[in-house]
Amino acid sequence: MGGRIEARLLELGMALPERCTPRGNFLPYRIEGNLVFLAGQICEWNGSVPYSGPVIMDGAADTGISLDAGRKAAEICALNLLFHLRDACGGQLDRVARVVRVGGFVNCLSGFSQSPAVINGASDLFIALWGENGRHARTAVGVAGLPANASVEVDAIMALDD
Repeated sequence: MGGRIEARLLELGMALPERCTPRGNFLPYRIEGNLVFLAGQICEWNGSVPYSGPVIMDGAADTGISLDAGRKAAEICALNLLFHLRDACGGQLDRVARVVRVGGFVNCLSGFSQSPAVINGASDLFIALWGENGRHARTAVGVAGLPANASVEVDAIMALDD
């Protein structure tokens, strides 16, 4: 790893996945001007999905994952986004000027109101890496299902230095 952002990841005790292969017929990112549009990434880690099924309020159901596990799943999504972002930046995450927008999708049951708290797992990582430039506009919605029955999916738009 190289650069300030990747060094900060190491300080946080984190690393990028070894691989992150799209599950469909789409590009993992598209660059337009100085913006990188990153396709949604589920909470897959090196080929397996450690967090699957709906995120639930603790004790609300017999199946599903907790709110804390959901936040961890969102963090994994963010690491997968960073994997592709690094490629988009020619291997230099330090080229990222700011996080512009994050979109989060939480696999949940009807009536679940904590999607924003789950997606904080991704937002908190971006802020930890880029400080004030990591703050972003965001959407966090609950959905009835995600690819591979993943608990969380996150997409993002990043701005590169000119």
